[in-house]
Amino acid sequence: VQLVESGGGLVQAGGSMRLSCAASGRIFSTYRMGWFRQAPGKEREFVTAISWSGGTTYYADSVKGRFTISRDNAKNTVYLQMNNLKSDDTAVYYCAAGSWGQGNLVTVSS
Repeated sequence: VQLVESGGGLVQAGGSMRLSCAASGRIFSTYRMGWFRQAPGKEREFVTAISWSGGTTYYADSVKGRFTISRDNAKNTVYLQMNNLKSDDTAVYYCAAGSWGQGNLVTVSS
């Protein structure tokens, strides 16, 4: 699966942002999709994941209640809606589904 991300940029603390990840290649709908992030000087960490049907989602404790993952299998796209962003959310965000997206930088200014 090839993954191309969009979105990202600079946002103020408390603001919102949505990331998108468009997939091509193997059948998208059969893959569980996820988002990971890597903050400066830190290891890459799990953020959220969604089952192939979209019926089951998983979240890291640090983003529960603020981030929402969703997918549109007809568009081969997975989304990450991020609300109430904090400075600790500043990181490069990667889409994942057997391979990695290119990563998009999200910077939250306080």
